[in-house]
Amino acid sequence: MANAVRFLSIDMVNKANSGHPGAPLGMADFITVLYKDFLHYNPKNPNWHNRDRFVLSNGHASALLYSVLHLTGQELTIDDLKKFRQLHSKTAGHPEYAEVQAIETTTGPLGQGLATAVGMAIGQKIQAERYGEELFNNKTYVTVGDGCLMEGISHEAAELASNLKLNNLIVLFDNNNICIDGKVTNVSPTNIEARFKAYGFNVLHADGHNHNSIHKALSKAQNSDAPVFISFKTHIGYGSPKIDSSASHGSPLGEEGADATREKLGWDYPPFDIPQEIYSAWQNSAVKSEEKYKNWQQAFAKLSRDEQQQLNIANTTNAVNALDELKKKASKEKLGESTRKTSGNCFDVIFPELAELISGSADLTGSNNTLASSMKPLDAKNYAGNYIHYGVREHAMGAIMNGISLYGGLIPTSGTFLVFSDYMRTSIRLSALMNKQVIYILTHDSIGLGEDGPTHQPVEHLASLRAIPNLYTFRPADQIETAECWQIALKSTTTPSAFALSRQNMPTVRKTHIKENLSAMGGYILNDMPNFEGIFIATGSEIQLAIQAQKQLKKQGVATRVVSMPCQELFNAQTEEYKQQILPNKITARIAIEAGGEMSWHKYIGLTGKFIGMNGFGASAPALDLYEYFGITAQNAVTAMLKQLEK
Repeated sequence: MANAVRFLSIDMVNKANSGHPGAPLGMADFITVLYKDFLHYNPKNPNWHNRDRFVLSNGHASALLYSVLHLTGQELTIDDLKKFRQLHSKTAGHPEYAEVQAIETTTGPLGQGLATAVGMAIGQKIQAERYGEELFNNKTYVTVGDGCLMEGISHEAAELASNLKLNNLIVLFDNNNICIDGKVTNVSPTNIEARFKAYGFNVLHADGHNHNSIHKALSKAQNSDAPVFISFKTHIGYGSPKIDSSASHGSPLGEEGADATREKLGWDYPPFDIPQEIYSAWQNSAVKSEEKYKNWQQAFAKLSRDEQQQLNIANTTNAVNALDELKKKASKEKLGESTRKTSGNCFDVIFPELAELISGSADLTGSNNTLASSMKPLDAKNYAGNYIHYGVREHAMGAIMNGISLYGGLIPTSGTFLVFSDYMRTSIRLSALMNKQVIYILTHDSIGLGEDGPTHQPVEHLASLRAIPNLYTFRPADQIETAECWQIALKSTTTPSAFALSRQNMPTVRKTHIKENLSAMGGYILNDMPNFEGIFIATGSEIQLAIQAQKQLKKQGVATRVVSMPCQELFNAQTEEYKQQILPNKITARIAIEAGGEMSWHKYIGLTGKFIGMNGFGASAPALDLYEYFGITAQNAVTAMLKQLEK
């Protein structure tokens, strides 16, 4: 069975003339024992809620996963394997979520899979607490290589997993002492087993090519009181002429190398040819799950129809309606608050109506306002909680949220400062790539945070987030826009959202309640005048500057329009007719105002328009002084508009 995995992997890489054969050759034995004797799955229902999760964090070994999924009868055909790494193939260079139902997550950036698996393990604990262990008692298995463990995210994720006592998490370490540049010991002195023991994992060892040894280790892992780390001592490129060499990592063995490996391992079959008895043995590995699946179906049938549906897609209707009521209230009270505070107000009305929302923060709870009054912390003693204290671990936090979302039935959100979105950019990108509903709260969104200075003042970050496909980047201006953006985020089941929120207080700019969600258009007319000659476009805290500039120009007899653009991505998705209504081509005098970088704004203001914002880093000073110093003022907006009109 293990050799079938090895030679399918060799054949795939050779046919594509591209790929990574070394890891599949070395990992095949412990993956075979895992699937044969331990992993619970159902090839007829790969999305079964209580299946064990298998994550290949070292995603360059994708040929191994594709081989196993083919052998177990899970969607992939021999023809799919023959199209490895080809355009529109299901078998990509690294596993991609949703290309094949049994692939649990997209992996490739090393360490991401480990942190995502921690999120899946958290998801299981939450759902077991809510629905019972009859329905949710699965394990999460994740394979890692030396590269995953060198990345800093592995440290962040492992610490949190241990702190939460995730005894449903089993980490499988392909311990071969080889990385691309040579031996791991050339670049790392770390005793990996001691490291994980220090975290609080139960650490086990096994000969990665001895099936009895592998079986014993995996057996011990089943009833642990802590997360488990199993170090499988393996040989990269096992059985090949490139054994124990970095040369086997990322290049095909070639026909000659494949033939030599066949001879060494006694495999007498041509490329892509697997004997029927081996297929049968692999497909029989699903039999062990049949009783568990039957019991689960019986337990699932006892749930109400609403509960069954919410295990797939959360019902956000009541939360969206509650946000409508918050909009009405804000229109009457017109409180001038920071948008981090207005987002916190949204949390307070959302959470009583949406138990599926799991919140948290990277040790910035008081600053991010991500803790609603009705929420309780989630910890090792209370998996019924709905608030995760992530600690100062943004990198892992983003990936863990992806894992919670992937587990199913939950909507994760958490907070940090916008400037630290750089730490979790890879995770945000993967949320977007996988079409997952993950909500990122990013506060202290500009020089408006003041005295902390340029290390904490985001300049390029809005443009950076807007550059990610399939990500909504929201920068609301007041309570009403914040509530509308939250409504969009809750309804967007296939698109993640990033909220850029202010530290400083801002006036309410929407004075009259309108039930329609104007922010859903991405950009809309906030204040208009007849026969307007120029257009101000702004977001967030700079909307008030655009309004002030409009008022000053009105006194001078100049009519302008103010457009609020809380989400460029949504505006870009509108019809050309709508875009022309908001930004008619005939009006070329345009000023964009945003306390961030200029990138992404020229598509709205053209080459002749003027951008008022940041063209360098910030400085340490009170917020009002900084706006004046960097020229982000209503007066400068007036001057710029008059110059535009002169032209």
